[in-house]
Amino acid sequence: MATRASEARATEAKNRAEASFKKEERAKEGAKAMMEYQANSRVVREQMARLRALRLAKEAAAETAGAAPAPVRKAGRGGPKPPRLETDTSMVHMGLAAFEACCEPRVRDPDG
Repeated sequence: MATRASEARATEAKNRAEASFKKEERAKEGAKAMMEYQANSRVVREQMARLRALRLAKEAAAETAGAAPAPVRKAGRGGPKPPRLETDTSMVHMGLAAFEACCEPRVRDPDG
């Protein structure tokens, strides 16, 4: 009986020690990840500042040369929008195949 109790206490102590060790490891990994994140953030901010300074210098040089600065284009897909298809939706109760067979889609001009 005494051996089972002592084995249980030993197992319990071992489990606590392992849990404590894992907790310390997670804390160390978390601190390391936070340091990497902060370093990367600092690098990104420095690059943004450098690029902003270059852009402002370029705009100032273009302004002193008398040329209007080129408009800044926003990131996106770009290009004109394709024409939209216009279909007759009054026949929704029909099946899709019957609808497609009887009604041809009409191209709607996006400008008018």
